[in-house]
Amino acid sequence: MNKPLVIQGLTKSFNNKPAVVDLSLEVESGEIFVLLGPNGAGKTTTIKLINGLLAPDKGRILIGGIDLLEKPELAKARIGLVPDIPFLYENLTGREFLYLIGRLRRLEEGAIEQGIETLNPYLDFGDWFDYRCGGYSHGMRQRIMFAQALLHKPELLLIDEPMVGLDPRAMLKIKKLLRVLKRDGVGIFISTHLIPLAEELADRLAVIDHGRLKYCGNRPDFSGRIETIFLNATGD
Repeated sequence: MNKPLVIQGLTKSFNNKPAVVDLSLEVESGEIFVLLGPNGAGKTTTIKLINGLLAPDKGRILIGGIDLLEKPELAKARIGLVPDIPFLYENLTGREFLYLIGRLRRLEEGAIEQGIETLNPYLDFGDWFDYRCGGYSHGMRQRIMFAQALLHKPELLLIDEPMVGLDPRAMLKIKKLLRVLKRDGVGIFISTHLIPLAEELADRLAVIDHGRLKYCGNRPDFSGRIETIFLNATGD
């Protein structure tokens, strides 16, 4: 069975300044892979490369065994993305936005409604769900971003800083949702600078600094040691 994500020798520079350098890693089905790094380490650039929002200078990205550069539409159909900055159309309601994304994903109306109902226990769509997005808090926007990323049941879920703007109750529900997705075999790739989140969720941990992979290990290797590993890897 093909892995949700395989990266081989990924490299990207901006104005001759390296952002990601010769990065190679893999995400298994039913695994939460956390990419940990300080601000500016290359985490968001890596997410954008995996999702096809940026083109690499060199390297290869396979999504479920499909080469992202050779067959971008097929590869991207297997990905769900929760970006670091949630973008919504201000004049649409949350429900209308999800229907728009669902139709762009070529889902039938019944599948979209079923997806909303399935996600509701974890994302708490209240009365605000049928209000215009222009009045949403950051936490509401973030929950809509999780929903649009999961409507089409992706094999790979990419999440850039998942807990930004969420209150404690929403955080707990999102963590529960991630564990359900893991149980269902989804490969989950999270980028963050939060050590406690990595300690709680990661099955496998990588540390990136200045675009270079400094550490990669499984839970038995890093459990209880992430802070030391992070500080050593980032030169502090």
